[in-house]
Amino acid sequence: MSSPPASLGKRLAAEALGSLLLACTVIGSGIMAERLAAGNAAVALIGNTLATVTLLGVLIYTLSPISGAHFNPVVSLVMCLRRELSPRDFVAYTLTQIVVMLAGAMLAHVMFGLALVQTSTHVRSSVGEGIGECVATFVLLFTILGTARRNPDLTALTVPAAIAAGYWFTSSTSFANPAITIARSITDSFSGIAPESIELFAVAQCVGAGLAALVAGTLWRADSSN
Repeated sequence: MSSPPASLGKRLAAEALGSLLLACTVIGSGIMAERLAAGNAAVALIGNTLATVTLLGVLIYTLSPISGAHFNPVVSLVMCLRRELSPRDFVAYTLTQIVVMLAGAMLAHVMFGLALVQTSTHVRSSVGEGIGECVATFVLLFTILGTARRNPDLTALTVPAAIAAGYWFTSSTSFANPAITIARSITDSFSGIAPESIELFAVAQCVGAGLAALVAGTLWRADSSN
């Protein structure tokens, strides 16, 4: 017998914990990697990638039975459009993800003795970076939807794999998440993004997520025999 669905409060608590630790890891590992890499951006990106994807796998594995382990407004949006999440819950998830990821950025700053809130100077506003962010988000959502159809238990492996690939093959280094994008605007570290670049990334993320939902819906229709 399956367990009854968790209450909204419990699901939001899981989303909050996951969002806090994910943002803290992305930004904290970026700070540590930048300090240890001695100016070598490739080495810093390796450190940032490894810390992010390994903890993301742990968070998905431990928290997905409670909240679905979205930690991402565009993931919650697609689930809402698929009627797997109510509009009310979508709003609650999204607000929780954004607010708590900002707190995660601050927590990383506290650990490394930095100012609680900074303004990032890392401008990421080229057309190529916008396209890269669209592609990265498409890959992330396509991975989530495809894995959910084939074997949901493998999400803790396939999603980190998609993020790891996106760090390295996209020009944007795969933010793929409006909440983490906002959080990264308040850190002037390796992982940061200038506030003026948020709009481009958020639009690209929504477009990429929408395209992934459309393609997945076309490939895997409910009446498909494959």
